[in-house]
Amino acid sequence: MSFQVQKIESQKQIEAFHKLPERLYGNHPWYRPPFIFEVENIFNREKNERFKKGGDCDRFLVLDDKDKVIGRFALFIDPEKDERYDPKLGGIGFIEMENQPKIAETIINFAKQWHHEKGYAGFRGPVNFGENDTFWGILINGFEDHNVYGMLYHHEYYEELIESTLPEKFDDLYMYQLDLSQPLPQRLISITDRLKSQKNIEIRPIDKKNLERDGEFVRQIYNRAFSDQVVKEREEEFIGITRETIRQMIKKLKPVLMPETSPIVFVDGEPASFLVSVPDLHEISAQTNGRFKWWHFPKLIGFKKRAEKFRPLAFGTDPRFRGRGLEALVFAEGHKWVRKHYPNLKVLEGGFVSEKNWIMRRSLEALGCEIAKTYRVYKWMVD
Repeated sequence: MSFQVQKIESQKQIEAFHKLPERLYGNHPWYRPPFIFEVENIFNREKNERFKKGGDCDRFLVLDDKDKVIGRFALFIDPEKDERYDPKLGGIGFIEMENQPKIAETIINFAKQWHHEKGYAGFRGPVNFGENDTFWGILINGFEDHNVYGMLYHHEYYEELIESTLPEKFDDLYMYQLDLSQPLPQRLISITDRLKSQKNIEIRPIDKKNLERDGEFVRQIYNRAFSDQVVKEREEEFIGITRETIRQMIKKLKPVLMPETSPIVFVDGEPASFLVSVPDLHEISAQTNGRFKWWHFPKLIGFKKRAEKFRPLAFGTDPRFRGRGLEALVFAEGHKWVRKHYPNLKVLEGGFVSEKNWIMRRSLEALGCEIAKTYRVYKWMVD
């Protein structure tokens, strides 16, 4: 069978881009669609600041010889991130495809040519044109569970089709889960009690009435933490969160933010460690098939009390305050607050931790978390 790759340039093609996964997954018991508007924001030149930083992106459909859409993907370059690799690497993402021989080969060969014309030596993917903690990787383990907010689900055949193109493995990323009904390790509780007794340490939930102030605290900690990592390989794509990014995040997450799942720790009055979480909004997207219009707003009413799973979106500790057990304090107090204020929540799922980041993996496992899903990112070099 021959395939045709078609660049997306019309609203009808954009609709086809989103209808393909609807058809591929149908009534699949574990698949939950992302919100269409959130995916579209990634490709919106006004809403995604990566375009303003010199990045560029194209989307494509793959059609069979009967003009049926059987695949889709996006290609992008982001010089600020890409040039941190030697040689520089572009990106491919949002891959969806029918289980047909040669379709993955068609997609990857097209991507090689596209990147070659941009002057690139290779590309990695699936990755996202923007945030590093959402819409990354192909699911290769953990198929019998719903994909949590910000993550995608894939059919098991995707791995075989992609690996038929002979890529290199770029990274494996782990999603960790914690069963909230299980007690925390006694060692963790002891550390927490000791820290809470120190007068120079304060821990409190994020203040919804002062989100801009607390958002700036989070931004400061995050940028310091991830620009100075113990595992240096994880610094490659880190470029820092801007104030505009924080502003957009606050605007998006304010309606669903659960303060008691998002603690901030201060040492001598300075912001030192944090954890920011949101309920699993895919529980709503599953009901609306990824749409979110004005008539869907009632579904948000009381959702924070109905949600069964939540996801930590970001966490970190200022390097100046590492080694004091603040991560344990954030985690343990957050766990206690969740049990008290949101007893309906049953599972924490998050992390999205690189296999190379043994420090974070060891820390999460010490807290009682277990690997629930594995997402793989590949690398292809342009011939």
